[in-house]
Amino acid sequence: MIMTINFNTKIAALLKHNPAALEAIVSISPKFTKLRNPILRKVIAGRTSISMASKLGGCSVDDFFNKLVPLGFEIDREASAIEGDKEKKPVPEFLKKIPAGKIVELDVRPVIETGKDPLKTILQKVKLLEAGSILKIVNSFEPTPLMHLLGKQGFESYAEPVSEELVNTYFYKKTDQPLVLDTAGTAYAEGWDRILDRFKDKLETIDVRQLEMPLPLHMILEALETLQKDKALYVYHKRIPVFLLPELEEKKFSFRIKEVSDAEVHLLIYKG
Repeated sequence: MIMTINFNTKIAALLKHNPAALEAIVSISPKFTKLRNPILRKVIAGRTSISMASKLGGCSVDDFFNKLVPLGFEIDREASAIEGDKEKKPVPEFLKKIPAGKIVELDVRPVIETGKDPLKTILQKVKLLEAGSILKIVNSFEPTPLMHLLGKQGFESYAEPVSEELVNTYFYKKTDQPLVLDTAGTAYAEGWDRILDRFKDKLETIDVRQLEMPLPLHMILEALETLQKDKALYVYHKRIPVFLLPELEEKKFSFRIKEVSDAEVHLLIYKG
């Protein structure tokens, strides 16, 4: 049976319809080899569309389509074209008018290639940014979670795909208002002791410090699926899970974060 797909079709839907799509996708980019791991596949495939995967893999949507058509998939070119047009956002005014001297550039690709999280380095730069200035993040994909977090701090952002393996993302600081975000921790630390006391006899605990990304994300979300409404999940983590926070907010979970050291972070996640 033929399946019609487009720009926004989830990877999980492709694999469910035809398991042979797995190796076809892996052949597009070495970055997709992690899909062979069943646990990682469960985490990634259900949340990732063809469009998102193409950005992460440094390839194009057409690369996917070309590999999938021989497997019996049919492409809805019209829907893909419409979605593609939606993604082409106009250049914002703040970027058109900014003097070159007001742009601070940070290339995070070398940090990511070592397997480290560049978030702390990015936020150190953000804290030093003057009002009316821009932090330009050079990366191989669009840092959506970071855009989400800094957007809550009053920053405007704009992602500019330069090539299949290069995306420039601009963060514009509009005012001198101090950053309320301390490595994303201080903003969510308020009331830690009070919340902990509230759930002192109703805690479920997991330790994800020894797990490599994205396994911590998977473990936390799995634990939350069975968490009782009157309980809280206490998580031992080695870093602030920036990619998890938007999902928690979307799922209506409240949370608190406590930075114990540079290599240890505790989280309290609960409903209400």
